[in-house]
Amino acid sequence: MAKGRGTSCSTSAIVGLMVVSVLVLQSEAATYIVGDSLKWAFNVVDWPKGKHFKAGDVLVFNYNPSFHNVVVVDSGGYNNCKTPAGATTYTSGKDRLTLSRGQNFFICNFPGHCEGNMKIAVTAI
Repeated sequence: MAKGRGTSCSTSAIVGLMVVSVLVLQSEAATYIVGDSLKWAFNVVDWPKGKHFKAGDVLVFNYNPSFHNVVVVDSGGYNNCKTPAGATTYTSGKDRLTLSRGQNFFICNFPGHCEGNMKIAVTAI
Protein backbone atom coordinates (compact mmCIF):
# COMPACT_ATOMS: atom_id res chain seq x y z
CA MET A 1 0.00 0.00 0.00
CA ALA A 2 2.80 2.43 0.74
CA LYS A 3 4.25 1.73 -2.70
CA GLY A 4 0.99 2.85 -4.37
CA ARG A 5 0.92 6.14 -2.50
CA GLY A 6 4.50 6.94 -3.42
CA THR A 7 3.81 6.32 -7.09
CA SER A 8 0.73 8.55 -7.00
CA CYS A 9 2.63 11.38 -5.31
CA SER A 10 5.52 11.04 -7.76
CA THR A 11 3.15 11.16 -10.73
CA SER A 12 1.38 14.21 -9.31
CA ALA A 13 4.71 15.94 -8.75
CA ILE A 14 5.86 15.23 -12.30
CA VAL A 15 2.59 16.50 -13.78
CA GLY A 16 2.82 19.60 -11.57
CA LEU A 17 6.37 20.32 -12.74
CA MET A 18 5.32 19.93 -16.36
CA VAL A 19 2.47 22.41 -15.92
CA VAL A 20 4.77 24.93 -14.23
CA SER A 21 7.36 24.51 -17.01
CA VAL A 22 4.76 25.22 -19.70
CA LEU A 23 3.53 28.31 -17.84
CA VAL A 24 7.06 29.64 -17.43
CA LEU A 25 7.81 29.18 -21.12
CA GLN A 26 4.58 30.92 -22.12
CA SER A 27 5.10 33.86 -19.77
CA GLU A 28 8.67 34.72 -20.75
CA ALA A 29 9.14 38.48 -20.55
CA ALA A 30 10.07 40.54 -23.58
CA THR A 31 12.83 43.15 -23.52
CA TYR A 32 12.39 46.47 -25.33
CA ILE A 33 15.00 49.14 -26.04
CA VAL A 34 13.22 52.44 -25.37
CA GLY A 35 13.42 54.64 -28.46
CA ASP A 36 14.98 51.78 -30.47
CA SER A 37 18.05 53.15 -32.29
CA LEU A 38 17.29 56.72 -31.14
CA LYS A 39 17.61 55.64 -27.49
CA TRP A 40 16.00 57.52 -24.58
CA ALA A 41 15.94 60.99 -26.12
CA PHE A 42 13.76 63.99 -26.99
CA ASN A 43 10.50 63.23 -28.85
CA VAL A 44 10.42 59.60 -27.71
CA VAL A 45 6.85 60.10 -26.46
CA ASP A 46 5.27 58.13 -29.35
CA TRP A 47 7.66 55.18 -29.15
CA PRO A 48 5.19 52.88 -27.29
CA LYS A 49 2.47 53.25 -29.95
CA GLY A 50 1.67 49.98 -31.70
CA LYS A 51 3.55 47.87 -29.15
CA HIS A 52 1.85 45.38 -26.85
CA PHE A 53 3.41 45.23 -23.40
CA LYS A 54 2.86 42.70 -20.65
CA ALA A 55 3.53 42.92 -16.94
CA GLY A 56 7.07 41.64 -16.39
CA ASP A 57 8.40 42.95 -19.70
CA VAL A 58 11.64 44.89 -19.35
CA LEU A 59 12.30 48.37 -20.73
CA VAL A 60 15.95 49.24 -21.33
CA PHE A 61 16.73 52.95 -21.19
CA ASN A 62 20.04 53.78 -22.89
CA TYR A 63 21.29 57.37 -22.54
CA ASN A 64 24.19 59.57 -21.51
CA PRO A 65 23.79 60.04 -17.72
CA SER A 66 25.56 63.40 -17.88
CA PHE A 67 22.56 64.76 -19.78
CA HIS A 68 19.55 62.57 -18.93
CA ASN A 69 17.93 60.32 -16.33
CA VAL A 70 14.80 58.19 -15.97
CA VAL A 71 12.22 58.96 -13.30
CA VAL A 72 9.25 56.71 -12.53
CA VAL A 73 6.26 58.99 -11.99
CA ASP A 74 2.48 58.84 -11.68
CA SER A 75 0.03 60.18 -14.25
CA GLY A 76 0.13 63.66 -12.72
CA GLY A 77 3.93 63.75 -12.88
CA TYR A 78 3.77 62.57 -16.48
CA ASN A 79 1.11 65.06 -17.61
CA ASN A 80 2.64 68.03 -15.75
CA CYS A 81 6.32 67.07 -16.15
CA LYS A 82 6.79 67.22 -12.37
CA THR A 83 8.71 64.79 -10.19
CA PRO A 84 6.52 63.79 -7.23
CA ALA A 85 8.02 63.40 -3.78
CA GLY A 86 9.47 59.92 -3.31
CA ALA A 87 9.78 59.19 -7.05
CA THR A 88 12.52 56.74 -8.01
CA THR A 89 15.24 58.22 -10.24
CA TYR A 90 17.62 56.09 -12.31
CA THR A 91 20.95 57.47 -13.50
CA SER A 92 23.09 54.60 -14.81
CA GLY A 93 22.57 55.30 -18.51
CA LYS A 94 21.70 51.62 -18.96
CA ASP A 95 18.63 51.20 -16.78
CA ARG A 96 16.50 48.03 -16.98
CA LEU A 97 13.02 48.56 -15.56
CA THR A 98 10.37 45.88 -15.22
CA LEU A 99 6.81 46.87 -16.11
CA SER A 100 4.00 46.49 -13.62
CA ARG A 101 0.48 45.59 -14.68
CA GLY A 102 -1.42 48.75 -15.63
CA GLN A 103 -0.05 52.16 -16.48
CA ASN A 104 3.67 52.92 -16.17
CA PHE A 105 4.98 56.46 -16.60
CA PHE A 106 8.59 57.57 -17.16
CA ILE A 107 10.11 61.02 -17.65
CA CYS A 108 13.51 62.68 -17.82
CA ASN A 109 13.46 65.42 -15.20
CA PHE A 110 16.44 67.42 -16.45
CA PRO A 111 15.14 70.98 -17.07
CA GLY A 112 13.05 71.15 -20.25
CA HIS A 113 13.51 67.52 -21.22
CA CYS A 114 10.08 66.19 -20.27
CA GLU A 115 8.54 69.26 -21.90
CA GLY A 116 10.53 68.26 -25.02
CA ASN A 117 8.59 64.96 -25.01
CA MET A 118 11.30 62.94 -23.31
CA LYS A 119 8.65 60.88 -21.58
CA ILE A 120 6.68 57.71 -22.22
CA ALA A 121 3.46 56.17 -20.93
CA VAL A 122 3.25 52.40 -21.21
CA THR A 123 0.26 50.20 -20.39
CA ALA A 124 1.09 46.59 -19.54
CA ILE A 125 -1.57 43.88 -19.43
